[in-house]
Order: sequence, then C-alpha cells, then structure tokens
Amino acid sequence: MNNEIRNLEPSRLWNNFTDLNAVPRPSKKEEKVRQFMVNFGNKLGFPTQVDPIGNVIIKKPATKGMENRKTIVMQSHLDMVCQKNNDTEFDFDTQGIIMFIDGDWVKAKGTTLGADNGIGVASIMSILEATDIAHPAIEALFTIDEETGMTGAIGLEAGYLDGEILLNLDTEDDDEIGVGCAGGIDITATKKYNLTATPKKCHAFKITVKGLQGGHSGMDIHKGFGNANKLMNRILFAMSDVVLISEIDGGSLRNAIPRESNAVIICEDEDKMGEIYNAISQEIKAEFATVEKELIIQISNTTMPEFSMNKEEQEVLLKAVFTTHNGVFRMSPDIIDLVETSNNVARVIVKDGAIKIACLTRSSVESGKINLANNITSGFELGSFNVALSGSYPGWKPNPNSAILKIMEGIYTDMFNEKPNILACHAGLECGILGTHYPNMDMISFGPNIRGAHSPDERVSISSTQKYWGYLLKVLSEIPVR
Repeated sequence: MNNEIRNLEPSRLWNNFTDLNAVPRPSKKEEKVRQFMVNFGNKLGFPTQVDPIGNVIIKKPATKGMENRKTIVMQSHLDMVCQKNNDTEFDFDTQGIIMFIDGDWVKAKGTTLGADNGIGVASIMSILEATDIAHPAIEALFTIDEETGMTGAIGLEAGYLDGEILLNLDTEDDDEIGVGCAGGIDITATKKYNLTATPKKCHAFKITVKGLQGGHSGMDIHKGFGNANKLMNRILFAMSDVVLISEIDGGSLRNAIPRESNAVIICEDEDKMGEIYNAISQEIKAEFATVEKELIIQISNTTMPEFSMNKEEQEVLLKAVFTTHNGVFRMSPDIIDLVETSNNVARVIVKDGAIKIACLTRSSVESGKINLANNITSGFELGSFNVALSGSYPGWKPNPNSAILKIMEGIYTDMFNEKPNILACHAGLECGILGTHYPNMDMISFGPNIRGAHSPDERVSISSTQKYWGYLLKVLSEIPVR
C-alpha cells in the first residue's frame, strides 16, 4: 500500500517520507529513528553527530557558487504523535505507518500519519541527498521529543550550530509563514481516594464517549470540538445522585484533544439512572450535532467492580473537573483571530484509589500562561489535590525586522501572485526554545497543508506538498550572502 506513495511527486521527498514512516518513532522512544538518521548521514558521507540529549545533526557544505551565502539550519523533529482509532490494532513501538492515497490526500490506516513533522524531516533528507539543488551550507537539526516535552530543543546546547538563519519546517498551512508561537506548561493533579466496597443489589454499567474529532490541542482548540473528558464528566455529574464511580479512563496525550473516554459506574436504581442518562446524552448530542457528527455516547452492562468511590469524594472529583477550564481562555488583543491562552483537559484516570488529571496550558504571553496555570491549580487545590507544574517552555516572540521574513514574503508573492499570511500560531514550535540557545539566529517556520494533526484523521495534501517543495527550493537559492 505504501508503494503508491513512492510514485508521487516530488518523488525524492515522498520516498524519504515513506522510508521514514517505516521506522517506529514515538516520542521518548526515538532510538530506532535516531539510528536511521545517523545511518542516513553517514551513508551520504557528511559529518553526523548525536548530541548528549539525542538530537541528530548532519552538516552539508554549500553547492558550487553558494559558498558565500549565510549558513542555514534546517530543523524538524523526529518523533510523532501516536494515536489510533479504538478499533485499530496497531503497535507504534514496532510497526511502520500504513499509508494510502485518498484523492489529494495521503492518509494513514486508522492511525496518525506522522506528517507532523515527518514531511519536514523528509524534506531535509531530500535536500541533503540531492546533487542538483542549489543551496548554502546546511546544518540539518533533527530534534527529539517535540511532542511530549520539547526536551530535544531544551537540551540542545550552544556551540553545536553556526547557522545564522533557521528554517523550521513544522507549519501546517502552505499560505502561512510562521513568525511566532505559544509557550506551554503541563499541569498534573493527583489525589488518593478511599476504596468503598460495592453495595449488594447493585447494577454495573460502562459508559463510553467516542467518535469525537479530537485534533491538535493548540491549532484546533478554537474550533469548538468536544472534549471527551469534559463530556464524560458532565454525564457523570448529572447522574451523581444515583451512581457511584468505579473507574474513568479518558483521553491520552496532553497535546491531543481527547476523542474517547470510558467510565464504569454502579447504581441501585437502574430506571432512574437510565432516565438521567438518556436526558443528558441527548442534550449533549443536540449541542454538538453540527461540529461532532460522529459523536457516540453509549451505555452497556459490565462486570460488577469490587470497589467504587464514596459520594463525598466523587462529588469533589466531579466538581474539580467541571471547574477546570477547557478550550480558549483568551484571544489575543493584538493579533486578529489568534488564540492567546488556552487549556486542554487531556487525561482523566480514576482507578484503584488514585486520581490523575493531566492538562496542557498554552499561551503566547508568558504571564498569561502562568495566570491560567494558577487559575487551574487553585481549583484543584481547593479540592485537596496535589498539583505539579512541569515541562514549561517559552513562546517564540515575533521579530518584525526579520531579514529572512522579508525575503520569503517577496518570494511567495512573486511565485503565487498573492501575499502569504504572516502569523503567530497557538501551537508549540521549537523556535522559541532554540532561540534561547541561539539568540541571534533569524528564524522562520513554514510547511504544506496538514489537517487533523495529532489524530487518526491526520492527512497531508499532495498538491500542497508540491507547492511547498517548489517554494522551499526557491528560498534555498536566494539565501543572502554573509
């Protein structure tokens, strides 16, 4: 099935993407893809090294006639978000991505595609191996763990790179030039609860919320998609007078809007519970009928659990999750249509006497990020949760005087007879972090059209990739002299 991808144009890029997608590359498990990239650099005969944190750096000299141009850093991350549909059997640790073509789109069979940021990685590989593409000296930087902490960018030390310009190939709209991004911080709330023996004469049920769109918790957070954790909490809150919670397992990664949640409950009055369940589920489906057409809320009999929460602790849990802000918190007052601050209630686990709730808060304003983090922390602490803040990373402040921006804006206008959208985005790009290590480096971000990133609906446009590739080659040929 993947062979049809190899026949697409530009063939060099798609062949490298296919080779890359044959290698498992979950975040924090980049050993195989790191070795793949080291082998690639060594085979080409270029200086290749792995820094102490695990990033791969490959350096290629300028082509003839380009020796006096500024050295550029071409950067993309090796890891990918690993999400699959509930009914898809797939092991991201051992299997390569199964791809297929659907019209103008390359998609994956029931899993994330890895176009984020695999198309960027494949692009850099294609430039490195090419003998017929004009370019200045290149330092290819392949970072690790972008999706779950940006530890590769954070751990990169000064002194490894000499480039004056950085091209980050991790943007998902081909008519946009990225000049800024949001920072982020992880919020984790934990708490122990008492296990209560299941009363006699109870009925046990499993409630499932699934079929939601999900998506990128930064780029898609403003679209009004349902969050499975918040919807499940709403259902359980409505039923809380007649049910006890035994387990909840909702969401997955912090940077993905939750698509599914499952809960096990017990009740004595099955009829009353069913009446409330039917009312709240119909209410939610009606509210989300436009944006979540595939939403499924279902209930089924299940094995009787041995333990559940008690009423008091259950009430604290449900109110704590209800109180936790989810979605857009503030729009930017300075940049039209830019989400400034948001939160994603990414994971809710209740099992065996332990509660864990994980959020990712983003903001393009550092003080706004901390403000919302304190807001959310305060709500959890009022419920006697232990709250840990971790993985904080800075945003990328736009530079209106960027020389490479002016060059790339002019090239885009000349090639496509329209001006590009010059934007900051509400996602976490590594540029902000890399800029702390290399403060004088002029940075820009761009890429082809990718939709549904961080979900099994992820897809990349074939025609847009062709457009982006032509643009990239033109940019390389017009890097200014030193």
